[in-house]
Amino acid sequence: MADQSFCFSPEALTDFAQGIFRKLGLPPEDAATTAECLVKADLRGLGSHGVSRIPLYAERLRLKLVNAKPHIRIRSVAPAAAHVDGDDGMGMVVGSRAMASALSLAETAGVGLAGVYRSTHFGMAAFYVLQAVEKNFIGFAFTNASPGMAPWGGAKPVLGVNPLSVGVPAGQRYPIVLDMAMSVMARGKMRLMGLRGEPIPENTALDSNGNPTRDGLDVHKGGTVLPFGGPKGSALAIWMEVMAGVLTGAAFAGEMRDLYGDLSGPQRIGHLFMAVRPDLFMPMDEFKKRMDVMIDRFVSSPKAEGVDRILMPGEPEQRKEAELRAAGIPLEAHIVDQLRREADRLDVHFPEPIDQSRI
Repeated sequence: MADQSFCFSPEALTDFAQGIFRKLGLPPEDAATTAECLVKADLRGLGSHGVSRIPLYAERLRLKLVNAKPHIRIRSVAPAAAHVDGDDGMGMVVGSRAMASALSLAETAGVGLAGVYRSTHFGMAAFYVLQAVEKNFIGFAFTNASPGMAPWGGAKPVLGVNPLSVGVPAGQRYPIVLDMAMSVMARGKMRLMGLRGEPIPENTALDSNGNPTRDGLDVHKGGTVLPFGGPKGSALAIWMEVMAGVLTGAAFAGEMRDLYGDLSGPQRIGHLFMAVRPDLFMPMDEFKKRMDVMIDRFVSSPKAEGVDRILMPGEPEQRKEAELRAAGIPLEAHIVDQLRREADRLDVHFPEPIDQSRI
């Protein structure tokens, strides 16, 4: 059964998250970046990657498995490429620095590439491509992840779900923003459903014995999520492993430590960020007009029976963000309780709900 939920203003949650991470040792700018990423995920309807993860990150920071004050080193390796040592810092901080480097390179070279090693879980992948889109660049974000998915035909997790994200600016239309893991369903969503006692959909996961399961918590007890599209999703996850893990010098193929339960050391995650100037082949205005024309043709094409609207990648999230900025972000009661405990532990003010009625 769904838990009771309460609404909080995005600004209040951002201030709260910043306060938590500052108390945990992050410099103010880094605490702000981390908080922004988490609240942005909640606003876009990706609660599995939002403020609900604060206790997980806090524990890793307390145990020094994440470096609160990393010395991030960015080394030029080619005219349009940089290698980034994240020094085991918060993934949101490392990822944002790396995307900024890719954008700077692309400004002059047309294309910029930043490969990252020694990083940690970086939250919502769309956070980084949105940074590119806001500056009128095409952005790509690739990452590997701790083992959570078996390769196609396997029964044990060796691959991560290894999400990719792509963002493309448009003119009058919403930008196109793709953000997807290579599993049928994200592990974080399965975890939240398991905590709520809700069954996950059929054919999305296996338990530790290799049997189908509908308990989302089984995937965090030695089970595995299943790739979308069978061998196709598995192949894309392997490609992410190559690009974000093997190529960058990060841990790869099962070497990364699990965010949820492995407290034996840093995660050593790898990422790859790319930025492309859309005006390489034509003026920016013309590119944006062509994007609008393309989108118009797609959304105005004949609809299948029962379909009211054809949506572009990222459009549901854009609409959800507009809705929640006005109405507030709903958090379930058990998440609120966890955040209150974290606030009490660190002596950080926890905001009051803007509406304490059940929603």
